[in-house]
Amino acid sequence: MHRRDGMKGWKGVLVLTTVAGAITGGCKGHEPPAPPAPAARHRMIVFVWDGLRPDFINPQDTPNVHALRTRGVWFSDNHSTYPTFTLINGATFATGAFPGATGFNGNFAYAPGASGQNASGVETNFRRPVAVDDWRLLDNLAAYYDQTFHEPLLNAKTLFSAARAAGLVTASVGKSGPAYLQDSSREGLIIDENTVWPLESAKDLQQRGFPLPASTPNMYPAGSLTLTTNNGTPTGASAFVYFSDGKTPDPSDQGGGRNITQNTNLTKYFTEYVLPVHSPDLSLIWLRTVDATEHDYGPGSANALLALRAQDEFLGRILAQLQAQQQLDSTNILIASDHAHSTVSGPLSLFPLRGVEPDPGTGKNKVGGVSDAGYSVSGYVRSADLLTRAGFHAYDGTGCDLSPVLSGIRADGTPVYPVQTDTTGALCGTAGAKYTTPSYAVPATLPQDAIIIAAPGGSDQFYIPSRDPALVRRLVTFLQSREEYGAIFVDTRYGSIPGTFPATDVNIQNASGRSPDVTVSFSWDDTAVVGGKPGIEFNSYVPYRGMHGSFSPVDVHNTLVAAGPDFKQGYTDNLPSGNVDVAPTVAHLLGLPLPTAQGRVLYEALATGGVPETRYTSTPVEVNTSPVSGLSFQLPTDPSGAALDTTLTGEYSATLHLKRLSDADGKTYTYFDFARVTRR
Repeated sequence: MHRRDGMKGWKGVLVLTTVAGAITGGCKGHEPPAPPAPAARHRMIVFVWDGLRPDFINPQDTPNVHALRTRGVWFSDNHSTYPTFTLINGATFATGAFPGATGFNGNFAYAPGASGQNASGVETNFRRPVAVDDWRLLDNLAAYYDQTFHEPLLNAKTLFSAARAAGLVTASVGKSGPAYLQDSSREGLIIDENTVWPLESAKDLQQRGFPLPASTPNMYPAGSLTLTTNNGTPTGASAFVYFSDGKTPDPSDQGGGRNITQNTNLTKYFTEYVLPVHSPDLSLIWLRTVDATEHDYGPGSANALLALRAQDEFLGRILAQLQAQQQLDSTNILIASDHAHSTVSGPLSLFPLRGVEPDPGTGKNKVGGVSDAGYSVSGYVRSADLLTRAGFHAYDGTGCDLSPVLSGIRADGTPVYPVQTDTTGALCGTAGAKYTTPSYAVPATLPQDAIIIAAPGGSDQFYIPSRDPALVRRLVTFLQSREEYGAIFVDTRYGSIPGTFPATDVNIQNASGRSPDVTVSFSWDDTAVVGGKPGIEFNSYVPYRGMHGSFSPVDVHNTLVAAGPDFKQGYTDNLPSGNVDVAPTVAHLLGLPLPTAQGRVLYEALATGGVPETRYTSTPVEVNTSPVSGLSFQLPTDPSGAALDTTLTGEYSATLHLKRLSDADGKTYTYFDFARVTRR
């Protein structure tokens, strides 16, 4: 992972050296006349399979989606938006735009002036980075952006608002956060894991005998809605299955994961209420499998496979309901994933895989011996801890953490982070509490040189309240020196920093200042195999065994399938495409304006009114940073930084691999494949 050289000898590759503003993700040139929309407007369903890797699709495990791929269009080179997180891509699906345009930065938000409760009514402290994965947190963030930047939550027009303005019926169903993000102005029907909107629909569901998401009443004034006594928690998740340490997910578990019942009920809302009662013109259903199960147990785990099969069964139920309503042949269905997924692990040469064995007397399992067929025992990185050890004032807003396995077990069996005890409770809040890293809560008064870290997974986002260029450069040098970190993207206000890319190069810098100061992808290895699935990466979110968010080609290259009356049949689209293209394509087919979209209409995949692939030219491009020399590279086996990689000379560089797609009218789009760091 940490010594791999960039690709060489790629025929036809254009090699560039990065400068500020060198790469744009939108279009260039004048907008050519668009082919007319189809004469008949057909219903659209976008079904997001969270975390679906393209290599998961096969006739045995996913017969329904495989059949759609076979009879419709398979986009063989589809791209997630970087950082490859759920809410980043939820915003892209909603608008057809990148983070730089939407101003939306991902799963975690640092908004120290925001305040309010979450969907369950728990007061939330936005002085620390907050996971904004429910409707109320997104509303709080929207209020903060309005007050601070005079901008909406999504600073680009949404597909759903365009549909409602045209008088179309819309519905968004599924995973808390991204489902709500599609229609955060609450113009249509919303059913997610936390709520139902509007109130009339919540009451209608109750009258029809459906239990409601347990926190639904919190969306309305007190007394407006009361749950039935037997309502239960139809959209709640079950518990992890842990090792005997109570902290490490057991990757050998075969119970199917935590979300099967949850997703069964969300599918039931869609098939037994949304489709037959509302018959929407545009709907989106977003289920957290297979992503959640990959997070918990790893992409190659038995549970991930069981969750995949269950998800395909949910698709089968949707298709059956459309058939029963005699609407299957007149409905366009897009199967998309927000991103793909990797196994959380450091380099296998430093952290060999280990088996699982019973822990006598506990009824649970524990880590076993080294085994090539085993599971990861590394990969978790806490940047606040590493930075603090290096002399920075860094805070991620969380307390003591206990990660006895995934923080790393070296080849000799010793832990990277030994388990310690807080004897007095002064550190962790409880006397006798065990921990591997201490608390890094955000203090009431920030030091002048404070660094705030949003740590959602395969990339970390750093906020510098002081906006001190010298501090940013110190941070960059630290990241370049530690082998856990990969490509670095820096806000252009700090000028050109050797070995980094301007954040504008990958469309993650917002002009209003809402974006992070520094974003870094964790290091990855797309060839390392765990559980039969290639792709590993470091990760900053506990206690997961699977993660995404990095600039690995495994995370970036995700799934897109389209089938229905407006799409070609039995067609493989080999042109580069992306999540950014979904909203413009759907808008085109529905005859809707989407003026702020940065993606393209996938004309080459359309049955009528399209254009052939030969109208496009795709050019691979390599963009290189300026090199850095004289560094000392610190091994991930030692958080103190004392253990150096003596096999390397201290030279550092990074390369961004992308494709530029041009059409016959001179319009150009950019698709990002991966960003690789080379340490020599």
